[in-house]
Amino acid sequence: MKVLVTGGSGFIGSAVALHLLGAGHEVVNLDRQTYAANPATEAELGKRPGYRLLAGDVADPAAVAAAFAQHRPEAVIHLAAESHVDRSIDGPMPFIATNVNGTAVLLEAARAYWNGLRDRDRFRLLHVSTDEVFGSLGAGGRFDEASPYRPNSPYAASKAAADHLARAWHATYGLPVVISNCSNNYGPRQFPEKLIPLMILNALAGRPLPIYGDGLQMRDWLHVEDHAAGLAALIERGRPGETYLLGGGGDIANLTVVRAVCDALDEVRPDGLGARRRLIRHVADRPGHDRRYAVDAGKMAVEIGWRPGVSFPEGLRRTVEWYLANEDWWGPLRAPWAERLGLAS
Repeated sequence: MKVLVTGGSGFIGSAVALHLLGAGHEVVNLDRQTYAANPATEAELGKRPGYRLLAGDVADPAAVAAAFAQHRPEAVIHLAAESHVDRSIDGPMPFIATNVNGTAVLLEAARAYWNGLRDRDRFRLLHVSTDEVFGSLGAGGRFDEASPYRPNSPYAASKAAADHLARAWHATYGLPVVISNCSNNYGPRQFPEKLIPLMILNALAGRPLPIYGDGLQMRDWLHVEDHAAGLAALIERGRPGETYLLGGGGDIANLTVVRAVCDALDEVRPDGLGARRRLIRHVADRPGHDRRYAVDAGKMAVEIGWRPGVSFPEGLRRTVEWYLANEDWWGPLRAPWAERLGLAS
């Protein structure tokens, strides 16, 4: 099929595009080409047959309407978003513009396009969201599709608003929308402001490894290629009006993750100065920092037949090896990836 992917030059979007192209689908990528859209990723995508880049903003009604009219997709995977919590703390308004207004623009353009289709039953719009919309868990339990929304950061609130819009467009207009909420993603081609690539590159450079608070915040880690496979399955088998959660199957403390990054680098590229755990520094916690996320992905397993295939130890090793082998991808990037954001507030 032909799939319109919004934000297809970003971390998750490019993994989805590569997965779809590898399965023989066509991909039209509507992407604003912000700081997170690495030209090296775009060059890799551009070599694949069936790929087309449309440089445009998901919040621009004309650009989105033109994408539908000119390319006539059979499915949409909506990934375009400002996604870094720390950036949302420092400046929330771009998150409202892209995540909320952009989603509304996309839904309206999709509704107009869908209303004009002869075979409306085949069309799907998959809205991709995050487990952060549910807020923070206590010591036990997991988020599921019935969990209440309690977002605690501007980023999470903007994604929660987008989820509500997507659900309303299905309930009110019948637009065949499927919603997914995923746990923390990691893997190749992730912009190095996020925890794992930031720690890999800072450790390689001998920089401090800043960890918020005590570092015992728990996260469920999902390899991006597993996530991409799950999203591809949802546009084929997801039921309109339903929500599906995707997770890696286990929650791990941030401090444990950073120590694992240090140990993996020490094993494959020692720096001769001692264990890289020496670089770990605890810094002031960021505002509104959720303590624990964990995801119950049982509905994905039962209804869609999807389960994560990459364990965290294997995925982390592969991720470290990818960054070591691809300095041409991350080498041209500069600050602010070298520091944590979101502390100024």
